[in-house]
Amino acid sequence: MQRHYGMDWLRIGAFQLLILYHVGMAFVPWDFPVKVSRPIDWATIPMFLTNPWRLSLLFVVSGYASAALFAKEGRIASFLRSRAARLGMPLLFGIVVLAPPQAWVWVVTHAGYPHGFVAFVVRDYFRPQSLHGVIVPTWMHLWFVAYLLAYTLVLGAALALPGRMRQTLRRWLEGALAGPALLPLGVAWVYLARALLAPGWVETHALVDDWSAHAVYLPCFLFGYALAGSPALWAAIGRWWKLAGVLALAGWLTTGWAEVVWPGDSPAPPAMRPVLRLARATESWGAIIALLGLADAYWNRDGRWRATLAEAVFPFYLIHQTIIVAVGYGLLATPTGPLARFILLVAATWAGCWAFYLLGRRIGWLRPLIGLKPANGLARTAQAGSIPAPAGAGLPRRAAARG
Repeated sequence: MQRHYGMDWLRIGAFQLLILYHVGMAFVPWDFPVKVSRPIDWATIPMFLTNPWRLSLLFVVSGYASAALFAKEGRIASFLRSRAARLGMPLLFGIVVLAPPQAWVWVVTHAGYPHGFVAFVVRDYFRPQSLHGVIVPTWMHLWFVAYLLAYTLVLGAALALPGRMRQTLRRWLEGALAGPALLPLGVAWVYLARALLAPGWVETHALVDDWSAHAVYLPCFLFGYALAGSPALWAAIGRWWKLAGVLALAGWLTTGWAEVVWPGDSPAPPAMRPVLRLARATESWGAIIALLGLADAYWNRDGRWRATLAEAVFPFYLIHQTIIVAVGYGLLATPTGPLARFILLVAATWAGCWAFYLLGRRIGWLRPLIGLKPANGLARTAQAGSIPAPAGAGLPRRAAARG
């Protein structure tokens, strides 16, 4: 298997966009632990530029990486043990250490919780309950890690199927998607999953009742896994990614237009709702295919900072929202305006993420807790997080999907 540097860069870029997105969440009307200004309705339009696809893309890239990790491990049991450790330990660390500040700020700013942070942790956080609408203890933004761990278990079950059955499933997938149906089938799947299954484009992030999200994210994860061993799928992406980009842009322009015509919580007319759902589905799948095509065509080359950035991505993800919420809460007591607060939030978040990563990588016992290889694997960290490719291949219980 040859290393696909383009997928590394795509993963790095996607997580950086996620940081900017979550900074933006502090300014728009959608649910978030802290709001640093009055809601800015027009800011939802640039947010919709990544909203429908950012998480689906991350699951595709994660599935792709899982194929390389399984190829390296060779056995299902060792693959699952490895993934359980690399995902489970940071998830538990996040629930115990990283999520409590976010939950405390949420109940303070949204419900007037009267106690300080220490009292919150000691008295309330670890006592299972719904506290002013927040289920504690909570994983907040780390729901993505929990879902990825669950999907990895599903993948393990699929890998245990007889080889002939797995080959048949792969041939069926390639037959369906490695031709002109790549775009319409993907758009149709996203549209139907969000239109027919609860809770639609609104997600619970609670794992057990998030059916429409699972119906999109799990297939994206499995698609990424299949993509790692399929020159046919890569060839189809190579043929259609430019059209996919145009369709994704058209979908975003449609949703942006709707935000202008029916701003904020103003409901669109019933006749327009299927059109807007179709626009979001088109942007979602179109952007994924377009970005995969870009990564394969133009980004499949190494760079000086690739290995370091690829290793830093997971620690960045773990800590970034806690920094945003903590700094945003501190900014409430300052006389700064929205623009200054946006700039300060972005700068503080990136600086804090780098400090968290650079410090954490030097502390042996902390490395596994922030998603890095143990200290005895330090000599191999130059390759950490990189994604190989087959030879020849070019919040609270109910959190809006907007967040």
